[in-house]
Amino acid sequence: MIEGILNIIYGLIASAVFVGIGFLYGRYKERKKNRGKPLETYRFYPFSLDDKKMLQFDFDLFNEAVAALLKKKDFQAGKQLVLIGEQNNVRQVLKTPLLRNYKKLYKLYNGDQVLDDSTEFLENYKRIVRLIGDSFPECGIEILLHNLSNPSKALYHLKNNVSGRNVEAPATNLVMDLKRRDSNKEDKLNYELNIGSRKFKCTTIPIYKENMGLVGAICINVDYNYLNEEVRNDPKLINDFLDSMCQVNMKLDENILSKIEYEKALKGKRHFRDF
Repeated sequence: MIEGILNIIYGLIASAVFVGIGFLYGRYKERKKNRGKPLETYRFYPFSLDDKKMLQFDFDLFNEAVAALLKKKDFQAGKQLVLIGEQNNVRQVLKTPLLRNYKKLYKLYNGDQVLDDSTEFLENYKRIVRLIGDSFPECGIEILLHNLSNPSKALYHLKNNVSGRNVEAPATNLVMDLKRRDSNKEDKLNYELNIGSRKFKCTTIPIYKENMGLVGAICINVDYNYLNEEVRNDPKLINDFLDSMCQVNMKLDENILSKIEYEKALKGKRHFRDF
């Protein structure tokens, strides 16, 4: 009886040891898979400067990178290259056998997983866009999220639609524009867009993922003409706008003030410009 119990215990211990070894080996393989260097550290990083010193996608360097990363594996650089390839629609441009090589690269570095991981990474940003948008309803302020792993269907989430676009609308120029600005250390903040008779004040915030680079962007688009021509000149619309801005759904007991501001509030200070 005791011998049987000991055999069971030994069997459980042995099973636990094998499971532990398997787990550690899996972690080792995963770490090994993620080893490598950023793609931009290689001389075949597939972007170059044109005659006007503007960043542009370079197909020759891209094809060189594909060949090099097929020959010598680098899982960090390889995954980045897959993402960049999809962002720049190389499947529609490359001819056989270059397209065949890219498909091999895509399979080698598990391209489907790369794109799925980027989408999963953006899920929390989707929630951020939804909550910010719901904070400013009916104000002419559009908040949207781009998934830049597929620029041809980039628009991933949208709140307070003022541009008339739908989910999966393209953003084919956005990737290159953000990459150019990143290379020049420029923010895409408070810029004006004039499209026919429409006018917008916009801000675009790029989203980067560690070891992958640019994967998405949050955009804020303010319908300038609506606010400047309609709301500004109509007392009712001004009141409606302010009511929307100040609308609340619940009341909580929390302190967001500094200690000094808290003490001033208790003494009667009503807003940040109330001195």
